[in-house]
Order: sequence, then C-alpha cells, then structure tokens
Amino acid sequence: MSPAPKRLARATAVGHVRLGGDAPVVVQSMTNTDTADDLATAIQCAELARAGSELVRITVNTPEAAAAVPKIREHLDRMNLPVPLIGDFHYNGHRLLADEPAAALALAKYRINPGNVGFGQKKDEQFAQMIELACRYDKPVRIGVNWGSLDQALLARLMDDNSRRAEPLGATAMMRQAMAASALESAAKAEDIGLAGEKIILSCKVSGVQDLIAIYRDLARRCDYALHLGLTEAGIGSKGIVASTAALAVLLQEGIGDTLRVSLTPEPKGSRTQEVTVAQEILQTMNLRAFTPMVAACPGCGRTTSAFFQELAGDVQNFVRARMGEWKTQYDGAENMTLAVMGCIVNGPGESKHANIGISLPGTGEAPSAPVFEDGVKTVTLKGERIAAEFKDIIERYVRRTYPKKRSA
Repeated sequence: MSPAPKRLARATAVGHVRLGGDAPVVVQSMTNTDTADDLATAIQCAELARAGSELVRITVNTPEAAAAVPKIREHLDRMNLPVPLIGDFHYNGHRLLADEPAAALALAKYRINPGNVGFGQKKDEQFAQMIELACRYDKPVRIGVNWGSLDQALLARLMDDNSRRAEPLGATAMMRQAMAASALESAAKAEDIGLAGEKIILSCKVSGVQDLIAIYRDLARRCDYALHLGLTEAGIGSKGIVASTAALAVLLQEGIGDTLRVSLTPEPKGSRTQEVTVAQEILQTMNLRAFTPMVAACPGCGRTTSAFFQELAGDVQNFVRARMGEWKTQYDGAENMTLAVMGCIVNGPGESKHANIGISLPGTGEAPSAPVFEDGVKTVTLKGERIAAEFKDIIERYVRRTYPKKRSA
C-alpha cells in the first residue's frame, strides 16, 4: 500500500531548504555540544550535514552561545556546507536575539517554546518580541510545544473548562488537547503580530507513541501550517529507534509531516549521526525519499553457519554509504539502487534477481561459489578470497554504467 498523498501545508523555506507544500519531508538533527564552543559545534554540524541532515538545530541559551552563532556559520561556509542552522531558544531568547543581531541574522529559523518563552505578565510581551524579531529578519519560526514544559496557565484554563463539562475528559485527552491548543493559539498570536502563516512551523512533542499520533492527526485536521514531527525523549538504542519508527511511520503513511527529527540518546561519546541515519531509513523504507542504496540481507538460519554473508552485508552497506557522497555529485539516481546480500540457495537467487545487484552466497554444504545477478540476469559467479572486493567493484561499475552523469560533474 502506498502512503497517502502528502498533506499540503503552507510552503516556506528555511535557508535554501524548501519546507511544506509539495516539498519532500526534510531530515533535521540537533547538536549536543556547548554552542559557545564555536569550533566544536561547527565540527558536529558538519558531521551531521555530511551524514545527510538537511537542517541542524543548535542550542542558544547564553550570551556566549549567541555570540558564537555567526562564527559557527562562518566555519560551515568555509567548509562549503550551507546547511541551515536553527536556533533553539528557551526562557531568554527575546534578549539574546535582540542583543546579538548577527546571530539573529545568521540563523535560518528560530524555535520558540510557548511553555517557557516567558511567565506571567511577561509571557505575551516576550513572545511578541521574538516574533517581531523574526519579522524584522524575515525568518521562519517553529512554535514547538513539549509536554515536559507545557504552558501551565493554558493548562489550568483548559482544566477549569473541562471541570464544567457534563462529561469531563480524562487526563490523557486533556493533555493532548492542551498540546494542540498551545501550538494553535500561539500560531494565531504570531500571525496577529505580523508573522506570515507560511513562516510558521508547528510541533507538539511527547514521548508516547499513541499520544503523538493522536495529537498530530488533530493538528493536521485543524490547520495548514507545516508540521515538524518527532517523538521527544525517545530513548537509547533499539527502544528509541523502534518507538520513533512506530510513531513517525503511522503519520507519514497518512501524509502528515513536513520535517522530522529522530531524537535518540547517543551512547556515551557516541556519534550523533545515528539519528540522521534512522530518519533517512524511515523515509526510504517507506518509499517517501531515497538517500543511499539500501541493502536487503538474509537474517541467517541453520543453513548459514558461516558469518561471511553477515560481514559482507555490513561491508557493502558501509561501502555504499561512503561512496554516496561522491556518487550524488556525479550521477543522477544512484541513491535508488537496490542491493541484496543473501546467505544460501533457498531465497538467495530469487531475492538477488529482485535487486539491481544481488549476490547469493553459499550456505552450509553448498558449492563454494556465489552467483551475482544484475537487474535479474546472472552475470558472473564469484569464488575465492576476493569475493567482497570483486562485488564492490561490480557495484562501482554498475553505477558508472547505469546512472547518467550530472551535467555539472
């Protein structure tokens, strides 16, 4: 079953990246460096951008961090990496943007949390200041509601209204309603202040899969703003990946979402790029976008007691990811290539024929040979110690032969 047609939100641009409308869903990530360390932050931004992040968000929480933003932009420009930077503001964004106009200009988008943009009488004033600055510098704004910092005044108001109902809503339904209300009411205020509707992106992040799906379905019905998807505090390792995929895949299948981030907790000192890879793989496995050739691989069974097919599958996936950086600048369509690394004769030849390039390795007790299929036709049988190197050479030749050269290459 194909995904539903994409919900047509108001179209905008974040730097050079198109968002909303009929634009493809955009992959976003976030740094975890101290933004005041401009070089370390630029290095991580570069790592994320090279991994495929099309937007990178950075924390802007202190005067030192705000002062570092133009330097980070300069570092990235010198590296020829035009990835747009998003400023993540909480509590004091109105002051930081006003005091550091160079930062306000260097950022491609501002993220505002209506739950902590200000408190009491200062809330509306400080929210208005940030929106006015966005208007002055012609920047889009993401109004990002998070259930961990929900606007308590709004929640209290809605709870009072709920208590007067003949049949009051339960706590979960009230939380969902409050999340959507915070986003939509803040967006309406921003438009009243003067920010164009196409400059507004909404998000309502929670850590529960069913809550996220329900809230975004409600938002999609009630507005035409661009929507940023993400399961907040998704977790570490397989839990974070599974939870994020379960939530985002449902919404994407329904055509909901214009940009997304997979908020994974990295291993200590681990690479931040995993969240980019997972976001890309969610979109690619759903046939919504193509980023790099995908490898179908045998899971293994008692017929495949050798670990060679597992090693080859990993080697091939790493190889095509490494080569994609060059291929995408030289060839049109290489990211759509499909590969298969199979472990025995049961499904090996058939699965290999379905891929653009497939190899069927010998299982336990089978003849020590590995037929290779290209676009369904057997082209060669590999044997010996150089199977991995020869298979990668076949992939390289296939790309050069099959995909047209870009005019600028």
